[in-house]
Amino acid sequence: MRIYWPAEFGDWLARVRETAANGDEHATVLLKYTAAALEPLRQSRRHQVWRISHPYHEGVAMRLICWFPPGSKTAVVTAPAGDKARIGDIWYSSVATRADALIDQWKREVRYDRGD
Repeated sequence: MRIYWPAEFGDWLARVRETAANGDEHATVLLKYTAAALEPLRQSRRHQVWRISHPYHEGVAMRLICWFPPGSKTAVVTAPAGDKARIGDIWYSSVATRADALIDQWKREVRYDRGD
């Protein structure tokens, strides 16, 4: 998947990258969080999924991974109970496999056969 953004965001990202490369700790954290926020757009192996998260709350990092079947007004929650705060970064490495499996399961359950 190709990800596009307006020039203003690209300029900001370039400044953050440069500042992080020069050793700025705050910029390094910003860059890490930005990359993590963009990752779900490319994360699933077979289906495009989106991550939904909540505002900051210390010790809690609940994430929902959703799939939107093309051409429909449906949202399929594919990775419930994703408390990243408890399981850490392993959550990111396992979410694509779990999301694909749950999307396929949902398709079987509702007999979804649009081929996408």
